[in-house]
Amino acid sequence: MNGFFDLPSDLQYSYLGLVGLHLREALIPVLAGLVVALPIAQLCARFRWIYPPVLGLTTVLYSIPSLAFFVVLIDYFGQSEATVMIPLAVYSLVVLVPGIVDGVRSVPQETLAAAEAMGFGPLRRYLQVQLPIAAPAIIAGLRVAVISSLSLVSVGMLIGNQGALGNMLYDANTYHRPALAVNSVLTTAVLGVLADALLVLVRRLLTPWMPRKGAAR
Repeated sequence: MNGFFDLPSDLQYSYLGLVGLHLREALIPVLAGLVVALPIAQLCARFRWIYPPVLGLTTVLYSIPSLAFFVVLIDYFGQSEATVMIPLAVYSLVVLVPGIVDGVRSVPQETLAAAEAMGFGPLRRYLQVQLPIAAPAIIAGLRVAVISSLSLVSVGMLIGNQGALGNMLYDANTYHRPALAVNSVLTTAVLGVLADALLVLVRRLLTPWMPRKGAAR
């Protein structure tokens, strides 16, 4: 078991250090994507003609292979974490924007009319009425974006040891140590399960009005 966590020195991190690096490189892009997606989704919900071209653009960007993104960004950011995280932030938009738009559009018109009658302006109505009601759809998008980002971070091993846990996959082949590959895959899977469970918990805390499984019984 000790050999399972005994990492080669060229990885430059301990096992826990790689876990922390992996989480940072995966979650910061999703958070950045969420910050960008919120105003874009509001514009798409308010001006419906904007939504199709925005959705088309995000889909086209998502279809660009991550390695091609890296090649372009290396000229500007070098072999750094930014080169890995920027494509992940862009990829998250294709999931987050539709999720937020659908959630915001699901708010009943009667609710919006009541908020407007209470003196809520557009921004306050969006932040205090539409987003809370759209929380389940937003969390659903975040769950997909986070899991995708956690898995794609490993591709960063192709640009100079920037793949966090994915770097162990390269070293597993270099040093003929398959245990490193198993370690990388299992740890990434565990992180994905834990992150998904945490987001489910957040959804339940933010939406106490939603029925729980077994509540009807």
